[in-house]
Amino acid sequence: MITVLKKDTTDAQMQTLIDWLKGQSIDVHISRGAEYTVLGLIGDTSRVDMDLIASLEIVDSVKAVSEPFKQCSRKFHPEDTVIEIGDSTTNRVKIGGGHFAVIAGPCSVETEEQVLQVARAVKAAGATLLRGGAFKPRTSPYDFQGLKADGIELLLEAKKETGMPIVTEIMNAAHLPLFEDVDLIQVGARNMQNFELLKELGKIKKPILLKRGLSATMKELLMSAEYIMAGGNEQVSLCERGIRTYETYTRNTLDLSAVSMLHELSHLPVIVDPSHATGVKTLVAPMAQAAVACGCDGLMIEVHNDPKNALCDGAQSLTPEQFSLTMEKITKIRDVVVSI
Repeated sequence: MITVLKKDTTDAQMQTLIDWLKGQSIDVHISRGAEYTVLGLIGDTSRVDMDLIASLEIVDSVKAVSEPFKQCSRKFHPEDTVIEIGDSTTNRVKIGGGHFAVIAGPCSVETEEQVLQVARAVKAAGATLLRGGAFKPRTSPYDFQGLKADGIELLLEAKKETGMPIVTEIMNAAHLPLFEDVDLIQVGARNMQNFELLKELGKIKKPILLKRGLSATMKELLMSAEYIMAGGNEQVSLCERGIRTYETYTRNTLDLSAVSMLHELSHLPVIVDPSHATGVKTLVAPMAQAAVACGCDGLMIEVHNDPKNALCDGAQSLTPEQFSLTMEKITKIRDVVVSI
């Protein structure tokens, strides 16, 4: 249930209503927009008299929310959420609400030379965050699984040199202490419905990038985001990275309709990963351009200084030179999209 307050409602009047609602064992989420303030009622709202609330002088309207996801619903939070990423040692980056970000770097952190070389190159080309896998979930148990804690240390070295906030994937809640200095924690497609992990991420105050599962619906993605937000962490961004279909020429099928649909359903930023979505480097640039054209809030692109010898996903990784050309194209499209 949501309660929309009138424009002239004072803070004292609003607090009185909130205190009364909490007395009914209802949690209240406050969303302040340019025109109205919306109170999102969370809990067993069947005990609340909607007609009574609607009759209050300060209330403009009361509406029931049919979607099972509440806190990430645009009905609860009409304005776009803007997530700030980075700390005092990095350049602060904003995503959402008109702010656009590009996350770039190798699929897997391999060596100090590799990650530093790529970090310098993607920053020079205009990327705003550095990605790199330290813990790598792989289909085969015999494939490279990542450098783990040592990989995070190498990312932190690159962060120190370049000032770029870093993004890396978490596999297990037990690893959270290792992620203390990671700026944006990624939840991979395979862990999108690892609900125990999502609950733990809801307890921390750090931005989360939640990737869509291989066969997950948009509703399931939003429900996973709800797990994190229900725990108290509202700094969540969604990532469309392709879903499994019957097509075999690409690794997955990039669902660009999800960008517009998720924006309609939710206030959370939407990132697109054309690298994992296609698995083919020649498709990364055109799909990145298409994602920008349909209004995504950011991109995640894999870049490797030597893709042919990459330990992970070399076939979908751009060289620094290819990434630079891609950035030039998406910047031009972004300028057009913003001006429309």
